[in-house]
Amino acid sequence: MKTPHKKTTATQQTRKAVGQHTGSINMRKKKTSQKKQRGRLFAQTQRSIVGCRISHGWKEGDEPITQWKGTVLDQVPINPSLYLVKYDGIDCVYGLELHRDERILKLKILPDKVPISRVKDMHLANTIIGKAVEHMFEGEHGSKDQWRGMVLAQAPIMRAWFYITYEKDPVLYMYQLLDDYKEGDLRIMPESSESPPAEMEPEGVIDGLIGKHVEYTKEDGSKRTGKVIHQVKAKPSVYFIKFDDDFHIYVYDLVKKSC
Repeated sequence: MKTPHKKTTATQQTRKAVGQHTGSINMRKKKTSQKKQRGRLFAQTQRSIVGCRISHGWKEGDEPITQWKGTVLDQVPINPSLYLVKYDGIDCVYGLELHRDERILKLKILPDKVPISRVKDMHLANTIIGKAVEHMFEGEHGSKDQWRGMVLAQAPIMRAWFYITYEKDPVLYMYQLLDDYKEGDLRIMPESSESPPAEMEPEGVIDGLIGKHVEYTKEDGSKRTGKVIHQVKAKPSVYFIKFDDDFHIYVYDLVKKSC
C-alpha cells in the first residue's frame, strides 16, 4: 500500500494502480450460492472488529515491510471477509480482507478507543449529502486546487467525517467536510437541469446490481473484474465497486453507464 499525504499525491498513486478511468462496465452473473454459504460461516466464526482500532504490517513483493494503523469502518454484507478501513494519515478508504490477505502481517486489535465524534450541525450535514460540490485543496507553492465531486454519505463510526468522490479520481475518500464548508473550502454547486434525478430510474433495476460481478474495459483494451458492494442511499444510481486487483473502493454511476 502507498502512503499519500496530499490529495494530488493520492491521485497519482491511484492512477498508477488503475490507468485510464474511461471505459465500459459490463454486468455478468456467477453462481454464488456456495460462496455466500462460506461467507456466512466465516462471519460467524470471526469476532466483529467493526469500530476497532487495528495495526498490522504490510508486505508486498520484494518491498520492505511497512506498518499501518487505522480504524475499521464497516464490514461488507455481500462479502463478510471484506472490511472498509480508514488508515491514519490516508485520505482514501481501503477495502481489505483483513483476516485472509497474505500481505497483511500480524494483525492486532488495539485497545485504543475510537474518539466519539458528533456532528454539531445536522442540518448542514443533511444539506451537503448527495450534492455536487467543489472542494478546494492546497496545491504546490500554496496554490489552491479545485476538485469537483459528490458528497456520498456520512461515514460510519467516524461520524464527523463524510464519504466523497471526485470526477478526476473516482475512488472513495473521506474528510471532515463540515469544517471545510465553514472555512470556505467546500462549495455546493447548483443542481443541473440536464441530468434527471437518480430516483427516477426503475427501482428494481437499481436494487438488482448489488452483488453483481462486473467487468471493466479500459481504453487500451485490458480488462479487470470486480463486484458491486454497496449502493449510495442519497444517489441510488451510484455504487461502490471493489476490483479484484486493487484495494481502493471505486465509485461509479452504473445505471447511467448501463444506458
